[in-house]
Amino acid sequence: MMSLKKISVLLFLGLIALSIQFACKPSYSFTGASISPEVETVSIDFFPSYAPLAPPIAAQLFTESLKDIFLSQTNLTLVKSNGDLQFSGSIVGYNNQPVAIQGNERAALTRITMTVKVKFVNTKDESQNFETNFSRFEDFETSRDLSSVEQELLNSINDQLTQDIFNKAVTNW
Repeated sequence: MMSLKKISVLLFLGLIALSIQFACKPSYSFTGASISPEVETVSIDFFPSYAPLAPPIAAQLFTESLKDIFLSQTNLTLVKSNGDLQFSGSIVGYNNQPVAIQGNERAALTRITMTVKVKFVNTKDESQNFETNFSRFEDFETSRDLSSVEQELLNSINDQLTQDIFNKAVTNW
């Protein structure tokens, strides 16, 4: 029968082995994010809008939405600049166009499309860096006034865009 001392030593060595094993692997979250344990911070620059038709609030809403997804789905600390993960870019496209033309040549729906240019830098693993455009859209009934639904549409588009950006940056999408 093993002595208490031997059992204690074996348990201690087992805990050390487990600690080393987990310390050397990427951390995972319920969101599917695979972020290296050495990545601790994220910085997200303001995304100005260069799209002539974008509402003035689009830039602020998008930037805050991108910050929110990283704060809610990771345990990274948001810093003003020089994060381990760095995001910069701008809104480069915003337009609306008729879709679902009816028999009377009137559009039943109008589509709002927003395009964001994103530069991502991972200071811990440069092979993950990218510079890509992301684009998403939402449709609304043409009978509704754009000004009454635009912020709701922007929120939905931002949710989709930021999820796409998050997925590409930290889930190897």
